[in-house]
Amino acid sequence: MTMKFSKKLRNWTIGIGILAVVGIGFFVVANDTSESLPVTKYYDYDTAVPLKDSVRSIHDTADFEVLSISFKSVHDKKVTALLSLPKNVDTPLPVIILMHGLGDHKAVDYVAFGNELFLKNGYAVLRLDISNHGDRKGDVYDFDLTGKHKYWARDVISQTVFDLRRAVDFIETRKELDADRIGDYGISLGGIIGTIFCGVEDRVKVPIIVLAGGQMNLLYEAGALSQDAKDFVSIIEPLNFVKKIAPRPFLMLNAKNDEIVPPMMSKLLFNKAEKPKEIIWYDAKHRDAPLEIIYGDGLNWFNKYL
Repeated sequence: MTMKFSKKLRNWTIGIGILAVVGIGFFVVANDTSESLPVTKYYDYDTAVPLKDSVRSIHDTADFEVLSISFKSVHDKKVTALLSLPKNVDTPLPVIILMHGLGDHKAVDYVAFGNELFLKNGYAVLRLDISNHGDRKGDVYDFDLTGKHKYWARDVISQTVFDLRRAVDFIETRKELDADRIGDYGISLGGIIGTIFCGVEDRVKVPIIVLAGGQMNLLYEAGALSQDAKDFVSIIEPLNFVKKIAPRPFLMLNAKNDEIVPPMMSKLLFNKAEKPKEIIWYDAKHRDAPLEIIYGDGLNWFNKYL
């Protein structure tokens, strides 16, 4: 039995056949989807989402005021921070974002030292808790980018980059702060995060990275050169972001005998950065870097460029 097709159906079938031949190139192109996303694009976010910020005064003197702050970040995370404001100086104030290291918090002694120094020199200082640190601490696991909680550890870093970008959004809402004069001073893990943050956030004018470095895949030792290791650290690899800091002036402050962040990793990061840049080495270990000098050198850099 011979099947009969309507004229309309026959024409439709012929048309599909023509498309199959003529349009094969278009079909291939349309289905050639990329599996990779530029790492810098990973930190894009919706700026229109409300901050829902809360601000209250917790310490007020004749010379300065300290505000306790919270605001909503990406992934519906609540960020906690302290904002120190000097008095008897012209406003709007230049702002330094000051970030602590692994396992610490926004008011730890070495951060409090820097806060006081910058404050006395006319800078507002914004101190955030890193994700899952300080007032934001929840369930805590081993911070190990090669261990069984490696995704949790990586999220601590990536989430804080988003949090810092939202902190800049917050700064832009405050009339007493100069959003065109923002500096970043990140210490240890805060420096690793700060490199990524400043690479994707050009509203920060002067980045200073302290006791930090790059080439995170070296943590994998024998597996350091594997594609899996490189892929896993790609979104938190400072080397992937540091070039984008230029032409802003970039300063690194590092310890010659650092037992936590090997000097080689600091050198790799500095070499990857574009000019203008400078690195200062101290005859010290990670935990005994001279605070007066290391903060003093940072202050001089801010005074010059911010």
